[in-house]
Amino acid sequence: MPKTNNLNSLSQIIKDEIDKYDHKVDSTDVGQVVSVGDCIATVFGLDDAMYGELIEFPGNAYGMVMNIEETDIGVALFGENITIKEGDPCKRTKRLVSVPVGDALLGRVVNALGQPIDGYGKIETKELRPIEVVAPEIMDRQSVCEPLETGIKAIDSMIPIGKGQRELIIGDRQTGKTAIAIDTIINQKGKDVYCVYCSIGQKNSSLAQIVARLKRFDALKYTTIVGSSAAEPSPMQYLAPYSATSIAEHWMHQGKNVLIIYDDLSKHAVAYRTLLLLLRRSPGREAYPGDIFYLHSRLLERSCRLSDELGGGSLTALPIIETQAGDISAYIPTNVISITDGQLFLNTDMFNSGQRPAIDSGLSVSRVGSAAQTKVMKSVSKDLRMALANYHEMLDFSRFGSDLDASTKKILTHGAILTEVLKQKQYMPLSAGQEIVDIYVAQSGLLDSINVSYVHKVLKLLDNSIRAQNPEIYDEINNNKTFSEESKNKVEERLKSILSTLKDNFILEDSY
Repeated sequence: MPKTNNLNSLSQIIKDEIDKYDHKVDSTDVGQVVSVGDCIATVFGLDDAMYGELIEFPGNAYGMVMNIEETDIGVALFGENITIKEGDPCKRTKRLVSVPVGDALLGRVVNALGQPIDGYGKIETKELRPIEVVAPEIMDRQSVCEPLETGIKAIDSMIPIGKGQRELIIGDRQTGKTAIAIDTIINQKGKDVYCVYCSIGQKNSSLAQIVARLKRFDALKYTTIVGSSAAEPSPMQYLAPYSATSIAEHWMHQGKNVLIIYDDLSKHAVAYRTLLLLLRRSPGREAYPGDIFYLHSRLLERSCRLSDELGGGSLTALPIIETQAGDISAYIPTNVISITDGQLFLNTDMFNSGQRPAIDSGLSVSRVGSAAQTKVMKSVSKDLRMALANYHEMLDFSRFGSDLDASTKKILTHGAILTEVLKQKQYMPLSAGQEIVDIYVAQSGLLDSINVSYVHKVLKLLDNSIRAQNPEIYDEINNNKTFSEESKNKVEERLKSILSTLKDNFILEDSY
């Protein structure tokens, strides 16, 4: 009997110890690779894995959960030299894919994982932020009412962009979409705006040129570049804009104003389509997955202007979409148009005819409108869009006949001058003072008597004259956001003096 009691006691002790045993490794946290190929791994055994969770593989390789099936999960693998093979173990990290954030990223070029690719060494930051977070709620936002100046006359006067707005740049290939984005970044110098440029599916040489340009204009010091080239696998291209947004959001939640460029979301959509077709998801319209609209909406919805209680920071998004033969009614363009707060449409015919930037004022719109303009800009440009519309209408009409009445000739003359004034060279953004003076003298009709070919020469002479003799005019506009009648009279006097001098020297014609 005593022997039996001892056995029972020992059995009970073993059971108690088993109950108290702390499982160091849960079987649901370790899986096995069933198949791998084209940067996609099918994994069996990770029953509790979450969508978007980071999965660790042998050889310091990582991937993100993209598919959750009944018996297995699909993992998108990051990196280029992936050595994972069938049968390899893998395990959960129980955390979402994250990227490093912070001021240490300013002036750096990183990949979609936040790893430096510019050759300047490790980025010293301990802060991480998930690539996907819930967008701020409506009650956490405030209306867009402060302009984000691009330095481009055609945009700031007719299609203004506000801090916290999402303005789409759309047009065919080689029409100057990236040029507008880069000029906008250059124009933020000294305005306490951080910039993030996200390159998706571009050539490495193109990205290198952009980096060199930003360095040349001293704009890289307040800019972070997130690059995922066309040579990289589709998971990295898919990840890039989300990583860039998380980097930008970190500053927004600190009360900073941030500008982010997505160049471009057409290639991002193609990368996502490639990724999900490899994951064997059902294709929909044009072979894109059914959630392609949600893909971009949850990305762009994170751009906003936070309420003052949350710091008042803003994230302004300029996504770029490439069209085919100007077709803005295609699937991806219409999706992004419906998500954003307006679009800048770049016209191929205008670009080829020498109108740079080739912004079509008829198809371009800002749904924020004059709320994103200063009062002084609003006052000098209020009739500009209508004048251009009348000009283009009369220009089409004039092609059918040679006899034009005086009023039609006047509209054509004035419209040609306005169109010429709105031309602007790349990498030459203007201050608010220069923009307002140029638009004011063009709208006033004082330039209508000169030949179109001399417009920019006259504007340059006027700019030099104001800087030399009346710099207070620019100071008043840039600092006080006003343009007094006295300043307007001084500008007109300067312009008339320049025109008189040039006519005396027979440089200008008597009439257009």
